[in-house]
Amino acid sequence: MHLTRYSDYSLRVLIFLAAKGQENSTIPEIAGAYGISRTHLTKVVQLLGQLGYVLTVRGRGGGLTLAMDPSQIRIGQVLRRTEESFALVDCLSSELPGARLCKITPACKLKGVLAEALQAFLGVLDQYTLADIVHGRVASLRHLLRLA
Repeated sequence: MHLTRYSDYSLRVLIFLAAKGQENSTIPEIAGAYGISRTHLTKVVQLLGQLGYVLTVRGRGGGLTLAMDPSQIRIGQVLRRTEESFALVDCLSSELPGARLCKITPACKLKGVLAEALQAFLGVLDQYTLADIVHGRVASLRHLLRLA
């Protein structure tokens, strides 16, 4: 299983904002803290805003904050909404147009096993919230991200 950079950055933004608390943050601030591209991060933040995870205020005095309490943000849900596909192998994406169908798909049980494993993976992540991820670590996160 490999998550896309998009999902990785989405989780990093949420962790950063949770560590920052109610203070506004900016894309350059977050990009600088993690050493990642502002351009890519802008796209991530835009989607997080559309999904209702992040409040964005433009203009002077604007910035980014979490749109909800960290205890309401489930990690599994964030990944489901930021990952394009969870197809671990071609046969799991066989419903998609242009996907290659494996010759043994009609007789193979691997597709079902992998689908079950994926559900278990997401099920574990559904048990955790952003609050669980940052609980007891805010001071360390703030230090590592160079927040005041």
